[in-house]
Amino acid sequence: MNGGHQFDPAILREYDIRGVAGETLHPADAYAVGRTFGTLLRRAGGHRAVVGRDGRLSSPMLEQALVEGLMATGADVVRIGLAATPMLYFAAATLSVDGGIQVTGSHNPRDHNGFKMVLGARPFFGADIQHLGAMAAAGDWEAGSGRSKRVEVLDAYVDRLLLGLSNVAPDKLASLRIGWDAGNGAAGPAIERLTAKLPGEHHLLFTEVDGRFPHHHPDPTVETNLADLKALVAREKLDFGVAFDGDADRIGALDGTGRVIWGDQLLTIFAQDLLRRRPGASVIADVKASRMLFDAVERFGGQPIMWKSGHSNIKAKMLESGAALGGEMSGHIFFAEDWFGFDDGLCAAVRLMAASVRLDRSVTDMRGAMAEGFSTPELRFPVDPARKFVAVEEVKQRLTADGIDFVAIDGVRVTTEDGWWLLRASNTQDMLTARAESATAEGLERLIGTIDAQLALSGLSRS
Repeated sequence: MNGGHQFDPAILREYDIRGVAGETLHPADAYAVGRTFGTLLRRAGGHRAVVGRDGRLSSPMLEQALVEGLMATGADVVRIGLAATPMLYFAAATLSVDGGIQVTGSHNPRDHNGFKMVLGARPFFGADIQHLGAMAAAGDWEAGSGRSKRVEVLDAYVDRLLLGLSNVAPDKLASLRIGWDAGNGAAGPAIERLTAKLPGEHHLLFTEVDGRFPHHHPDPTVETNLADLKALVAREKLDFGVAFDGDADRIGALDGTGRVIWGDQLLTIFAQDLLRRRPGASVIADVKASRMLFDAVERFGGQPIMWKSGHSNIKAKMLESGAALGGEMSGHIFFAEDWFGFDDGLCAAVRLMAASVRLDRSVTDMRGAMAEGFSTPELRFPVDPARKFVAVEEVKQRLTADGIDFVAIDGVRVTTEDGWWLLRASNTQDMLTARAESATAEGLERLIGTIDAQLALSGLSRS
């Protein structure tokens, strides 16, 4: 493989490399990812990379090709085997390595797969991924003969998670009763090991790793995927339940009545807990988050920061700003206080236990105290890729011409007397996304009408 490698351009995404195994993603692509990433690592002065994989059926094959590509540059590879993505991030942060790659399809359909990467202490995304594609096409590769070795990190990872409870009242933790839905994803073994050591009573679902995902799709932000967990919480009268996506870098949660606790609502709980200990700390949330969250952070004495959607964007902003906590509507939660700043669903579950005890309030009570309001889910609709970003720019120009203030961090977010609305271009699909929130149903209808009117002026519609 000396003449370079051309990726299907569709797999070079904003936050990762991702395609359909056997169609747009093949072992040759994995080898080229390894060869190119290893070259970048070597040229940055590094020599060791850590590699993990999720439980998808195509992951072992892709992992093997990836490792071969890395070693062909002279890089040495530390293989941690089957692992949740946060375990890969943990290994990259605690072992003597210079970068890492996780083979994972995350929450996507079971025939999808891909790669999430970190180089040094920073996420590898956006322009980095496009540069990787150009280097591979040119065959701009170092050559060498690296070695690989297997290292177990599961016990070290679980023990480090448990430190998050070291100063929390053990008797109150012991009274908690919690449901855990692994969704047959890569987190299953870690959840089994973790809950065996946690105080309290724990009920587990679907911890057997199975890349066919026989029980439900591994995306906890879709409420229908939480049906089994809801039934468990109701049947056993649990305090709350947690669920994870296929690689466990995202969390979903239910309170004791089966109500979903959405990503910004979880972040509100974590922010209140954090800010009692660290007044004035910064908390980052993405542009899709509720105004309720930003108002709550200020009320608790913190500094709210609104930022671009996307786990890599939030991680980069946390490094830049020194924020202690961050999160997204999608369930990525990032802890930098006594943790490493990466998104970790299992860490979020442990911290939810701690927050409930430290705040001396049940998760159900905290969820119930949050104003419901009226809001849309994330509305996603296809658009010609040539129009995706152009249409958002057209909306910006019209708003500017009309003298309307808006936030342009990531698309357009407009606050009105009715509430707020958002229109942005997806970085991962040929879609526009929208969201709106109001205190009243009538206000929400007006906000949605405004979005539809702006789309119509650009020759588009949500239907």
